[in-house]
Amino acid sequence: MIAAAGLRTHIWNNNLKSIALLAGFPVLVLGIVFAAALVWSGYADAPAKTGAYAGAMGPALDLTLRAFPFVMIGVAVWFVIAWLGHQAMIDAATGARKVSRADEPELYNLLENLTISRGMPMPSLRIIETDALNAYASGLSEKKAVITVTRGLMNTLNAQELEAVLAHELSHVINRDVRLLVIAVIFVGIISFTVEIAARGLFHGSLARAGGGRRGRSGNAGVILLVAALIVAVTYALAFVIRFALSRSREYMADAGAVELTKNPDAMISALEKISGRSEIKDAPEEVRQMFIENETKVSFAGLFATHPPIEKRIEALETYAGGRRRQRETSIPSV
Repeated sequence: MIAAAGLRTHIWNNNLKSIALLAGFPVLVLGIVFAAALVWSGYADAPAKTGAYAGAMGPALDLTLRAFPFVMIGVAVWFVIAWLGHQAMIDAATGARKVSRADEPELYNLLENLTISRGMPMPSLRIIETDALNAYASGLSEKKAVITVTRGLMNTLNAQELEAVLAHELSHVINRDVRLLVIAVIFVGIISFTVEIAARGLFHGSLARAGGGRRGRSGNAGVILLVAALIVAVTYALAFVIRFALSRSREYMADAGAVELTKNPDAMISALEKISGRSEIKDAPEEVRQMFIENETKVSFAGLFATHPPIEKRIEALETYAGGRRRQRETSIPSV
């Protein structure tokens, strides 16, 4: 389905995006710090005279530069926490628990056979106790990869379909999609949280103080408030750009990888058909849902904000390029 050069390019692009995310994270944090410093310079110690806020940009920049070393230390600490604890965070967000061969021998053996055929380390297995049909892969490297499936998926899919889903998730690990997704999910989550806290302070605290000032001060304060709000909005928008800029082609690539590993496109099609409309894990945060094999996003504008291509299009691709066929629907024979 996919030429070798295309797969290599996909992996190369994922590696570049991972580096860009890591490099861009401190910039986003500094943007938030600058917005906070701008508000502080404009309101905290401002003199009462009109026009005092016109020079708030300079002090805010000075505060940001002085905070730069602390920001970098904070980012470094967060990187260490994310590196060591990202899997625990994801497990806590989805309610996944680790299982062994003794716990789930059929599931374990299916995955082990796939890894042996591919010559790669055996990932850790986890299960989410929910009737929803879904799965995802996580981890920052092949040696630390984790594959998680739901109980509903195990109970609904037959062995061939379950093998196809495991092969799909294993392909995400091989294609380096997993590392990029983990970085994006963890960093977007912390950025969104930080911006939310900053926005609350900006619009509830600062705006209230500005309302109590004199008319001249209020006009200048409004300009400062607008600039700070714009910076926060841009930073928040960048976080969402990171989230939604993740290529939806990764799912097509993983479907293709599953076919390459199992030599069974029909099983992948059948699994997708069963998953369709039954994949929602309601308690999972939206940031984590983009890691799933299917994320039925309700909010979209012509598909702009969808993190996954429609299942119907994925099935059509498997039919067109892999020679797969849909399941035969059972039809009743009318009585004579």
